[in-house]
Amino acid sequence: MWSPDSQFILCGMYKRGITQVWSIEQPEWTCKIDEGSAGLESVCWSPDSRHILTFANFQLRITVWSLINKSVSYIKYPKQGKKMLDFTSDGSYMALAERRDCKDYISVFSCKQWQLMKHFETDTKDLAGLEWAPNGRALAVWDSILDYKLLLYSLDGRCLSTYSAYEWALGIKCVSWSPSSQFLAVGSFDEKVRLLNHLTWKVIIDFSHPPLLEGKAVVYKEIEKKLPSLQGEVDPPGGAVFTGSSHYEVVSERPAQIPVIKADPEKANPKIGVSLAVFSPDSKYLATRNDNMPCALWIWDIRQLALVAILLQAAPVKHLEWDPCQSRLAFCTGTNKVYMWSPAGALSVDVPVEASFLVQSLRWHPEGAAVLLMGRENMCMCFIDRDKNR
Repeated sequence: MWSPDSQFILCGMYKRGITQVWSIEQPEWTCKIDEGSAGLESVCWSPDSRHILTFANFQLRITVWSLINKSVSYIKYPKQGKKMLDFTSDGSYMALAERRDCKDYISVFSCKQWQLMKHFETDTKDLAGLEWAPNGRALAVWDSILDYKLLLYSLDGRCLSTYSAYEWALGIKCVSWSPSSQFLAVGSFDEKVRLLNHLTWKVIIDFSHPPLLEGKAVVYKEIEKKLPSLQGEVDPPGGAVFTGSSHYEVVSERPAQIPVIKADPEKANPKIGVSLAVFSPDSKYLATRNDNMPCALWIWDIRQLALVAILLQAAPVKHLEWDPCQSRLAFCTGTNKVYMWSPAGALSVDVPVEASFLVQSLRWHPEGAAVLLMGRENMCMCFIDRDKNR
């Protein structure tokens, strides 16, 4: 993986417990890190691009390796999970969730000297994740799905607020800050997204995802043309279907029917509730996906606190990302197409490649001039025609 300043390339060989680093400006410079018997589970860069964090097997410890003076620091008791570590946007501080004596703690480190700045216990039963506000003034912490509890902490460990929408039911599924740090979106298993403000940490509004839609929101429905199957033709792996050209039609009927998939209550982590909530870079829009309505993408206007558009896809929405420079959303459904939405409308674009290419995820160029489309084994670059605003 690239370092944040694009000066180094890192390669983690997990089975061998080795990490290697190469310099772009000095090809003769190399670095090799061997975790030894502790093993290597994952590795990441620090924001300054001069330190590397390696995670030992079973989350036994985190090791901070300096590329400047070859110093080594150890952090014990890191908690196991996906969102247990986060850096402030300016790279000054790191928050780490820890588990000691069956209790949850958070340690705040200074990334300049890697010194412990604050260590405090959290009021959680089983901490599930944490995330800094973009301005670094608040740290959001949430409990496991068994207990709906959201806590806001300051940099010095003070609890700013505690919020719980309900009890005795599955709780928080996703948490997302707006780029302006003014709003915090909390998606939960009750199929709602609650919007909290940064002044009082109270709920401004909750966005529900009903199966029957009333109101003035624009409903776009994808209409695709199936390609005729040839005799003896085999469908591609994964059940994906290559289709011909598709387009959107506006559904004017009210109430509009949103396709719903019934969740299996006997399975762990049932496919229900809002697991995806992403703000646009200008904090004007919020895109959400309800897991038991996987083919529907909901677009909310934060200024009006109202739903402005729904995109009904032929296949479940897999990944989405906002243009970093404007209110334009790109997303994919695991097919040979990429989709875009903006306040001006929606469109579907076929990926013009000859080989079998199913878009699984995508990423915008920092300047919004191109989109990288990624499949399972290959990738494709999509350039944006700015003159035609496409």
